[in-house]
Amino acid sequence: MLTSFTMMQKDSPPEWSPVYTVKGSLTIPYAELMEPFYAWYDKNHGKSRIDYYGGMVKTYQLTGAVYPPYGTSIKIAPITTEKVLNKETCLQVNSTQEQGQEVQSVLPDMTDFKYIGSETMQGSDTSKWQMVQTIGDKVNKYTMWVKYKKSLRGDPVPIPVRYEMKGFNSLLGSHYDHYYLDYESFDVDEIDPSVFNFDDGTMKCTSFPGPGVNHLATFNPMKEFVHPVYLGHVHHEFGRFKTKHNKHYASDVEHEKRLNIFRQNLRFIHSNNRARRSFTMSVNHLSDRTDDELSALRGRRYSGPSPLGLPFPYSERVVEELSVKLPPEFDWRLFGAVTPVKDQSVCGSCWSFGTVGAVEGALFLHNGGHLVRLSQQALVDCSWGFGNNGCDGGEDFRAYQWIMRHGLPTEEDYGGYLGQDGYCHIDNVTAVTSMSGWVNVTTNDENALKLAIFKHGPISVAIDASHKSFSFYSNGVYYEEKCKNKIYELDHAVLAVGYGILNGQKYWLIKNSWSNLWGNDGYVLMSMKNNNCGVETAPTYVLI
Repeated sequence: MLTSFTMMQKDSPPEWSPVYTVKGSLTIPYAELMEPFYAWYDKNHGKSRIDYYGGMVKTYQLTGAVYPPYGTSIKIAPITTEKVLNKETCLQVNSTQEQGQEVQSVLPDMTDFKYIGSETMQGSDTSKWQMVQTIGDKVNKYTMWVKYKKSLRGDPVPIPVRYEMKGFNSLLGSHYDHYYLDYESFDVDEIDPSVFNFDDGTMKCTSFPGPGVNHLATFNPMKEFVHPVYLGHVHHEFGRFKTKHNKHYASDVEHEKRLNIFRQNLRFIHSNNRARRSFTMSVNHLSDRTDDELSALRGRRYSGPSPLGLPFPYSERVVEELSVKLPPEFDWRLFGAVTPVKDQSVCGSCWSFGTVGAVEGALFLHNGGHLVRLSQQALVDCSWGFGNNGCDGGEDFRAYQWIMRHGLPTEEDYGGYLGQDGYCHIDNVTAVTSMSGWVNVTTNDENALKLAIFKHGPISVAIDASHKSFSFYSNGVYYEEKCKNKIYELDHAVLAVGYGILNGQKYWLIKNSWSNLWGNDGYVLMSMKNNNCGVETAPTYVLI
């Protein structure tokens, strides 16, 4: 029966019911996303609602007939501040006369789609419809797979199965976009009006600053993906990004390439923020970079454990006894032991920043509280003989060995950080400090690392920073389920300068070297849960 209905409908594209309910998922391979949604659509009454991630975030589009004069968008989401945890909050953006307001479908307008054949999709016989749209150098193909069932009157009712977009850019000579929506549980019964009631009398909606078009990606995420699509917010955000970070591209090809990278990263950021993880992400200066370019910032190499580090001088029993006396929160920045955040730029020299931060902290304690800015560039230029590779990666213990032999000069004497390999001129400057050794803090021991930070200053640590969620971290306690914590899986060197608790979640206070435009003014709160991302796996501190 399905096959006969499918073949009957070749001459005219399917017409969706003006009222429907459907579950589904949005998959964006280039952004590494699969996001579930649940939609209610009532065109007759001018209302739509789309929930994301099981209702964690709810969005409503209400037309002028419901919300005069021009309609409104509503978002219900849990908000966490220093005072409240996951309090459900209502945000509202009213449309202008120019913008108007339409209810948001999760099914495309099929007017211009043409029948191109039949195909088995997800175990069902379907008819296949396609629309090809050419815009400048872009050729966008929108494909819809539809099956049919018989209504009570015997009419064929179209049921959506999959909707896919593939975009090819002839300027780049490659596909620039790809996503698809899979549908399930499609129902055309009347919708209970209570579904669209977002205010039970206890919640007040607050306005959101700025015009609604600029918040479309958060108030109506689906509008970017369902034909007719709206991409104005992507170009708006990319324009802001270029202005803020003074981005200039050498050619139209490069500009288009960076715009497409930015588009996928923007989708990733917004989708993960809708998932209401323990942290938020935001657009930063890295948002136009490819995965390969981001990996260049993670310059820690692993060549096996070093036996030269000294063992942690506290027994397990002593650690247990002392840990109960430690303050619940501690931050070496408050004591002046940490220099400002720097930007390692496109050089994979993170290992030099972790090393120098640990030495600066140890020297601060040794000098009775006097902080001296030491040179990362000296390590990048000069420590090759101990197995480091400058901008192509290194390890803290190799840098420690070099410092023990040559000492370490100040940044002022040696010269500023270059962000690239340079000529070593250590013989032309005077070292202001050396080292007598370094200590390997007990592995995978939260209390041992707390004690080491409290008693011995900032600690060089290695982490797994290979996930996009880390690249675009903004605020909150960073916990990434995909993170690894084995020593050979850690690809980035950073500096642990403290620890604390936020909304019941214990964290390590970590200084990164991706500028103060990244994260929380250059810092990240790394979750202590399950040794997430390996902070406790390979910590070291310095002996002066």
